[in-house]
Amino acid sequence: MPSVYDFSAKTISGEMIPLSQFQGRVLLIVNVASRCGFTVQYTALEEIYRKYEPQGFSILGFPCNQFLNQEAGSDEEIQGFCQSRYDVTFPMFSKVDVNGSETHPLYRFLKNSKGGWFGVRHIGWNFTKFLVDRNGQVDRRFSTMTTPHAIEPHIQRLLAEKPNLQV
Repeated sequence: MPSVYDFSAKTISGEMIPLSQFQGRVLLIVNVASRCGFTVQYTALEEIYRKYEPQGFSILGFPCNQFLNQEAGSDEEIQGFCQSRYDVTFPMFSKVDVNGSETHPLYRFLKNSKGGWFGVRHIGWNFTKFLVDRNGQVDRRFSTMTTPHAIEPHIQRLLAEKPNLQV
């Protein structure tokens, strides 16, 4: 069965990495933007990352400029903004498309795994969140409006489960 671990992505510093390096971890994958009304969610995302990272949790941030040009900067500018404004330490990746013909393959997989309201696959805005279990399968999808702290019980539940690593 396909999983998140089957994909690779370019980090914000330009290095292509396999997502299999996160195997066995609970992941929250988020399309982010620097000039959005929801950008303040970076604060809560970073708090949750620091709280649960030692238990096997990671957040993967994917900047996206598809929603009203709210992430127009270069990768270097985005990284500088995230570090200086929100002290982001969780892994950040290079800008991607989450909708349309140029959708990053990871996002194609995420959307096909869990649709949004009424099964809609399209991502409607920045800060849509996908929670992935330790086996690389999408457990839940959360809307932009769902605060990171509201996701904590789901993170805790998945962290309590052991991975089903198949040889």
